[in-house]
Order: sequence, then C-alpha cells, then structure tokens
Amino acid sequence: MNGLHDMGGSQCYGPIDIEENEPVFHSEWEKRAFAITLAMGTLGKWNLDKTRSTRESLPPLVYLSSSYYQIWFEGLLELSVKAGLITEEEARDGVLREPPKPGLSPLQAEDVGPLFTRGWPSTREPSRPARFAVGDRVHTRSMAPATHTRIPQYCRDKPGVVIAVHGAHVFPDKNAIGEGEQPDWLYTVRFDARELWGEDSTASAVHVDCWEPYLLEGK
Repeated sequence: MNGLHDMGGSQCYGPIDIEENEPVFHSEWEKRAFAITLAMGTLGKWNLDKTRSTRESLPPLVYLSSSYYQIWFEGLLELSVKAGLITEEEARDGVLREPPKPGLSPLQAEDVGPLFTRGWPSTREPSRPARFAVGDRVHTRSMAPATHTRIPQYCRDKPGVVIAVHGAHVFPDKNAIGEGEQPDWLYTVRFDARELWGEDSTASAVHVDCWEPYLLEGK
C-alpha cells in the first residue's frame, strides 16, 4: 500500500541518525515487546505478511511518533483485537475483562529454541518456469495498491536488469489479505540510481527484490 511507512527515496524527513555500537534493544520493554510479538505469531491467527500490513496501516501520527518497537507493539494490539483475542478496552488499559480464548496452544519455553532455530522459510516449489533470467531487462509495473505490497514506490514504473533468481517464494501481496500464499518467482533487480532520482543523484545503483507479478518485459 502507499503510506508513510514507505519512506525510501523520499526527501524532507531529515538525516538518518546512526548510533555507534547501537544495542539490539535500548530497554527491557523493547525486548519484551519483541518476544511477545514472536510468541503471539505462533498461535496461527495471522501470518508475517499480515503483521507487516497491520503495522503499515497504523494512523500516520502514531506511526511517525513511535519508535521501532512501539510500532511492533501497536501492530500487535491491532492484530489481537481483530482476531478476537482481546477487546479494545483491554488493549487500551491492559485490564483483563474476559477469560482467555479456548483452543489456543501458547508457546512453551522448551519449544522456543527448536522452533526459532528452524525458522519459517518462505521458499516454495514453483508451479511453472521462471519468466525472467539473469541479464534480462525488465520494467516494474505502475501500481498503487490499496493493500500490502513489497515493492517500494520509488522503483515502480522503472527499468531495471535482473541480476539474481531466487526461486519461488510466498507472495506477500496475496498472503497479507488472506488469499493464501500463492508463491511466485522472486528476483533481484538492479536499478540505475539516475533512473530512479534523476541526473543529480549521487548514488550508483539500487538492488531490490521483486516478485514476478511486479515485473514486465523491458525494452
């Protein structure tokens, strides 16, 4: 979707402050928010792409005024309410009003290591041959989807060259809106920075992972 989360290549947001030797977590609550978000994901009430889509859908003022893990936490609250795991009142004040939902299997401590070591790979068996190969010229589609997508706004309707083919992966645009995984071919595409931002760009090139539905044959 087009939203404030898609800031890549945008101007007027100020410099990026790089913290030297930045820790993974700046406080204990961030560590806890991270752990709770991952643990809740194992309940099977939503998928990774739905999680990303929900964070992107937060009100602009909330998104821009929140830190990284605040956005994670706000997204988790939204997901939990929509899944019926908590009420809106419980999300606001943290006071339990209803008993836990039956039929859920909470993540157990002894399962954390094996589960997260195995991970959740998104690779799938392709249903057809890849349309493009390394070296092919492509052109990204001109698109402004109302729902989740993984193609940044700055590289839409732009020419590029395929530099890697990664096999078939879960297609996030469909998975995020409950239409199933619908795996499709994934490529890395090289874009000349001048094609993206004009002749005044000081960058050389940008590499973006693009699913096949984002791509057309180039000229």
